[in-house]
Amino acid sequence: MTDPVTVVIDPLEAHLLRSDTLRVGLVVPVSGVLGLLGPCAINCAMLASAEVNAAGGVLGRPVELVLVDGGRGPGQVAREVAGLVRAGAVQALVGTHASDVRVAIERSLGGAVPFVYTPPYEGGARERGVYYLGEPASRQVGPGLDWLIDHRRARRWFLLGNDYVWPRLVHASARRHLRARSATVVGERFVPSGTTAMAPLIEELAAVRPDAVLLNLIGSDLVAFNRAFTASGLDVPRLCGALEEHGLLAIGGDATGELYAAMGYFGSIPGDANLGLAERYTRRFGPAAPLLNGHGHGCYEGVLMLTALARRAGTLAVPAIEAVADGTTIVSGRGRLTLSGRHVRQRVYVGRADGLDFDVVTSA
Repeated sequence: MTDPVTVVIDPLEAHLLRSDTLRVGLVVPVSGVLGLLGPCAINCAMLASAEVNAAGGVLGRPVELVLVDGGRGPGQVAREVAGLVRAGAVQALVGTHASDVRVAIERSLGGAVPFVYTPPYEGGARERGVYYLGEPASRQVGPGLDWLIDHRRARRWFLLGNDYVWPRLVHASARRHLRARSATVVGERFVPSGTTAMAPLIEELAAVRPDAVLLNLIGSDLVAFNRAFTASGLDVPRLCGALEEHGLLAIGGDATGELYAAMGYFGSIPGDANLGLAERYTRRFGPAAPLLNGHGHGCYEGVLMLTALARRAGTLAVPAIEAVADGTTIVSGRGRLTLSGRHVRQRVYVGRADGLDFDVVTSA
């Protein structure tokens, strides 16, 4: 049974009310285009914190979560996080949010506290004190591209994403992968977050007639595009790099059999570890709770990984954690994860939407 005393508190309270708990800044979006990710992410972090507390906490202290809205602009989020860290109001961070927010946080902190970042990310240099649990761009979409090339004869691709660092580097990786498979890119667009005018994009797709579309839109933009696509009557496969169960629910599900997502986790992946997590999640939050999904599950892993790092180092000091980080292991819904070079290497699943759920068609 998990400890019920895990509290999510307001950042202002963290400044005003001192505590002998270990306060972890939980940076998740509760507003903006990614706001739909917040409820499950918060639940999953609370579940992990409760389990950690039931097992004795971290360094002899119970974990308490300080919620920071990661759905705002990068500068605003980074300033709030830096203020909490400087004041000693939080001692570590776990986050799932856009990569531009992560970059701003990294620059503002300079490795002052450990930061576990959980969603897919663009890859590249890894900053001191930051530990990555998601799939880098170089690995995330390759299995989905291959499956659609092999099973849907998708040789001509259109790439569409939001205009910031993660989609741009995913597209660069996809271009290299497609070139190696003798496939071609017939069009590419980047649009600002919050874009609502989807008709021109649909018209451009209809004009170039691709065999498949790689979508790296996020949150409500991804939902809006897929709704418009379905209404248009176009019929080509779509491979998404940020579609999870709540996004699929917001779209209204899909019955075409041609909507796919590439993620490190789906609620439907098989295995005892995932079944056990789903049972504990439902028992704690009820059958009507937000669906388990990749971004929420990442926050569960993030709290566990932060705990494992602190226990292994015997401290939350970043230099000590850096010295022992490689080889740190946790077990989550997707199995055993081990840090190496500040990130983990894990399977990527390609799920095909079937109504309101995903059926895994391949993994690599």
